Amino acid sequence: MATKAKRQKTTNQKPAPSATPILSTPPTATPGSSQMAEDFLKLTDALCTDLRQLKFVDPVAYVYNPLEYAKEPHEDYVRKFCNSPKEVLLMGMNPGPFGMAQNGVPFGEYDFVINWMKITGNVGKPPKEHPKRQIIGMDCQRSEVSGNRFWTLWKSLCQTPEAFFSHTFVYNYCPLVFMMESSKNITPPMLKANMRDPLMNICDDFICKMIKLLGIKVVVGIGKFAEQRTQKALKNAGIEDVKVVSIMHPSPINPAANKGWNQIVIKQLTELDLIQYYKPS
Repeated sequence: MATKAKRQKTTNQKPAPSATPILSTPPTATPGSSQMAEDFLKLTDALCTDLRQLKFVDPVAYVYNPLEYAKEPHEDYVRKFCNSPKEVLLMGMNPGPFGMAQNGVPFGEYDFVINWMKITGNVGKPPKEHPKRQIIGMDCQRSEVSGNRFWTLWKSLCQTPEAFFSHTFVYNYCPLVFMMESSKNITPPMLKANMRDPLMNICDDFICKMIKLLGIKVVVGIGKFAEQRTQKALKNAGIEDVKVVSIMHPSPINPAANKGWNQIVIKQLTELDLIQYYKPS
């Protein structure tokens, strides 16, 4: 009996249409803005252009890019806190569904984004939205454990965002969110090679440019994936003067992270001789 070839669903990452903003509040003025921040945003614009050319097929059914639909708060974050050279880059993997996916800020726990960093801006919608993973922007008050743990640590150590960001910037290796038809999350390393390799080539190139622009001396992977991917990207680019290490990821999926993540990471930072950057002056 003849068999029919299975047709693959294709999800194209296209520019977001002119979405109706969820919030009407304009971004706040950013007096700390500098040429470095603008140069960084040019890199992210070029990154988005490259990512739009990629095609994702089953099991990927939905692709969100918060650099596009959450462009205003993301730019506010960059202009406020990426306006000077940095010694340390804290590198995550990709956005969480209730953090950066909602507001464009890495590890974007809403309380810290709004009340500690004072980030504002309109947020639109991705071109194709899963009904179980709707984007409600700065109105999203669902806590994300990873983001809550992450920013609680830095606030406890540095007290103010200005003190924390004076030496450090926080970003993700990949800005995209991937989901199955069921809404289940797909992380970049879970992608099939025909989708994963082109994606990582683009992201590798971006992070090397970011590291050069900011003058980064140490990349701290939040988890082993970010560490290993950064090492590979720098090696392929011939960049040898940047140290790459890692600290434990705050995800609740990791049982060890549920047993005092803050204290574990403080110990790791001390052993890595990085704790010096996170003591209030």
